Amino acid sequence: MKRKLLFFCLLMAALVQNIAASADTPALAALTASLDEAIGAHEQSVALRETRIAQLKRQLADADTASVSFFRWNGEIYKEYKAYICDSAIHYLNINLDWAERHNQPDAAHETRLELAYLMATAGMYEEATDLLRQTDRSSLPARLLPDCYHCYQKLYEELSFYTLDDTFKKRYQALAAAYDDSLMQVLPSTSSLYLERKEMREAAAGNLDKALSINDARLASATPDTPEYALVTYHRSLLYHRLRNREEEKRYLALSALTDIRLSITDHASLWTLAELLYEEGDIEHAYRYIRFSWSETNRYNARSRSLQTAGILSLIDLTYQAMSERQNDRLRLYIWLISALTLMLVAAVAFIYRQMKRLSIARNHLEHANEQLHISNHIKEEYVGRFMNLCSIYIKRLDTYRRMVNKKISAGQTEELLKMVRSSEVLDAGLKELYENFDTAFLHLFPDFVNKFNDLLQPEERIVLRKGELLNTELRIFALIRLGIDDSSQIAEFLRYSVNTIYNYRAKVKNKARISREDFETQLMLIR
Repeated sequence: MKRKLLFFCLLMAALVQNIAASADTPALAALTASLDEAIGAHEQSVALRETRIAQLKRQLADADTASVSFFRWNGEIYKEYKAYICDSAIHYLNINLDWAERHNQPDAAHETRLELAYLMATAGMYEEATDLLRQTDRSSLPARLLPDCYHCYQKLYEELSFYTLDDTFKKRYQALAAAYDDSLMQVLPSTSSLYLERKEMREAAAGNLDKALSINDARLASATPDTPEYALVTYHRSLLYHRLRNREEEKRYLALSALTDIRLSITDHASLWTLAELLYEEGDIEHAYRYIRFSWSETNRYNARSRSLQTAGILSLIDLTYQAMSERQNDRLRLYIWLISALTLMLVAAVAFIYRQMKRLSIARNHLEHANEQLHISNHIKEEYVGRFMNLCSIYIKRLDTYRRMVNKKISAGQTEELLKMVRSSEVLDAGLKELYENFDTAFLHLFPDFVNKFNDLLQPEERIVLRKGELLNTELRIFALIRLGIDDSSQIAEFLRYSVNTIYNYRAKVKNKARISREDFETQLMLIR
């Protein structure tokens, strides 16, 4: 009797669980259908954002560069680019920072510098973010910017602790992040959205998931759907359900967050990646593959350094997804072959099904080949220029052999005076050096087409280098081109350019004295030229 009762209880529990699962599944299915629709209409969302940006740029073009409206329109353009294209957002922040410094607006300069530091920290530009924060004197900051300053430091050290592989540095960065988080919480109003966000994360980290969920309830109630705030809050809610091991709710809020990101053309997001991984683990390969591929293209559009690390993981997951799809197709094919051999009456239906599956497999293979083709473009460029220099070496070897034969012929003919006259002439050497430098200049400018302009940007306006007609690079530019390629030893540079080492030192010092930045930072900034 007891066994029957126990069996009945287990049966009812399973039934209730199945009913709950079946209630959640339609809701998630509707969300994934909305996601598929949003991805299909994504270019329209992008067009809307591009239209807004174009309108702001027209307003900027009409503004006087010395007016406050110029600063304001640049800031509006930055806000549009902030979660859309990282390097464009950085560009407009740099313009505003330069404007604020030139027009003696210290508060605007502080605010812009902090915005730039935060963006660079989130994009993986840790050294640049650190330099900007070092330039910020906390004692001179207005009280309203102090939370932004602490938030920048907290974000920087949080990112560093996440990506460092050294345990000692990880603990150090975590301690610094926690310290700045404490300082941030002391200066934030208790009703601010950032305070509630940090409080929720603290409660979650401490294991107080019910309190964290309660805070998130308040944040979610005040967040308007289809806004960046709504996307962030729903993503944080999915993290809480992950800790609570509630897979269905986790997927639901990831889908809501990802749907908002797609509709708003936000390319800097993690919701869709995480959702794709969960679907992959559950065997929904088709949706996982589609979402990961879309996220990868959006990551490339955002163009941030730290996202490239995440892209590597995405590409790996794409490969695993493809292998899983291929294995599933092979299993099905083996099953259908067995059924064909046993049930000849189902031959036509089985062949049609196999044809459809093979067609889908071919489409997936084409997508993967396209992805690999994009990854190999950069290697192709390098191979092309390595070939250029190998060909040049071959030409010089042939010329040397021709010269050797001619010398041998003249010696054999007793034409020593003519040979001596030819050896004393430097025409052959000069022509060879000219050709070598022209090939070097051409190849280098193919790799760095904007090098001259960007190099001049590092110099004071009146000291910029102006090339003569027909000249690709001059001696000064050629020296720093070699340094940009990683050859910073003055003796090696002197040997290549046929100058003395002292001459190379003098050239380098002379150019650094003309720089608009410090001498110590000049070559560091040079290496950032792309």
